[in-house]
Amino acid sequence: MMALVLFLSFLVLIFIGVPVAFSLGLSSLLYLFINDMSFSIIPQRMFGGLNSFVLLCIPGFILAGNLMNAGGITDRIIQFANNCFGHIRGGLGLANVGSSMGFAGISGTALADTASIGAVMIPAMKKEGYGAGFSAAVTASSSTVGPIIPPSLPMIIVGTLASVSIGDLFLAGAVPGILLGLGLMIPTYLISVKRNYPKGERKSFKEISSSFLGAFWALFMTVIILAGILGGIFTPTEASVIAVLYALVIGIFVYKELPIRKIPEIMLDSMTSTASIMLLVGFANLFGWIMVSEQIPQLVASTILGISSNPIIVIILINILLLFVGTFMETIAALVILFPVLLPVAMEVGMDPVQFGVMMVLNLVIGLTTPPVGVCLFVASQIGKVSIGKTTKELLPFLGVSLVILLLVSFVPQITLYLPSLFK
Repeated sequence: MMALVLFLSFLVLIFIGVPVAFSLGLSSLLYLFINDMSFSIIPQRMFGGLNSFVLLCIPGFILAGNLMNAGGITDRIIQFANNCFGHIRGGLGLANVGSSMGFAGISGTALADTASIGAVMIPAMKKEGYGAGFSAAVTASSSTVGPIIPPSLPMIIVGTLASVSIGDLFLAGAVPGILLGLGLMIPTYLISVKRNYPKGERKSFKEISSSFLGAFWALFMTVIILAGILGGIFTPTEASVIAVLYALVIGIFVYKELPIRKIPEIMLDSMTSTASIMLLVGFANLFGWIMVSEQIPQLVASTILGISSNPIIVIILINILLLFVGTFMETIAALVILFPVLLPVAMEVGMDPVQFGVMMVLNLVIGLTTPPVGVCLFVASQIGKVSIGKTTKELLPFLGVSLVILLLVSFVPQITLYLPSLFK
């Protein structure tokens, strides 16, 4: 009964527009009040969820991404992608997806990708004659590559929750992220051909090489992070600090587009983003503790396994649940609450924690492009000045591709586990 109160209050708060973090906190507060429990549990459980050395890398990667973005990285990645794909029918759309794949190694979040790439590409696509809904749909769908290709903030959360190597999770996301990006190019191209969207002139090898050199230093940051973590040179937290120093050097001395006077503003913005994530993690940990107290994990596990013990059916049921949750809950909150609940079920049917982590992140980021709480969908539609309904309609082919990649990740372990196995 008390669990029902917890969930109903949370859902009501979500659907009346209360931010997810506060919805988690208020519903937990109501539970404690009804059960006459001490409110001192709140800071204890919130601190317990945040008291992790690994989580310290989140502010570092956020700051590094913001510094690189302010230092001219977005324009350079877009220019390189456009030089590679611009001569193909629908080239700007393909460049949009390619830019997201490149930017994924910098930002680690889908929303940052949507806002940064979308601010440039959506107006450019509309100007060239692409439909506003299509432009927004390409941007929103391709932004989901951000949390899959390393570095990835959701993967860091998964590693913290499951005590799994962050390096393994980063590597595990690389192949699915690339497959997702390449897969999204297929409907982009086919729709562009069908609607006769424009194509540009073929760029010379010299122009492509020049734009690659322009984007190289930004893209190389991903290599440094992965090589350092996997080589045992530094921890993920230390890697985030290295990334910040690298971003400063590249932005100030190489690209020379990062004004020193702007750094305090970037740091303040990064602090705000970090605080919102940490507040979310803290409240989600409190909510999750209450779920454990009410034995919700055992109930979920017994319910799913009670329907079927067939691994294929169980994995499909988990996917359906996560896709549903992703439509209304923020990714990190859903991870903190549900990952500890569902991991034992997944392991019961033979899934590796690393594979399950990637599968869960992919499930939840797909939700970022679906109503009612798809933040990437909302941001892309706002930039494109187009209705949510029209963008959602244009998104359907891209969602189909995302679901195909999700099924591959779910049922073909080698896609996620092959690269990590090479570094054992």
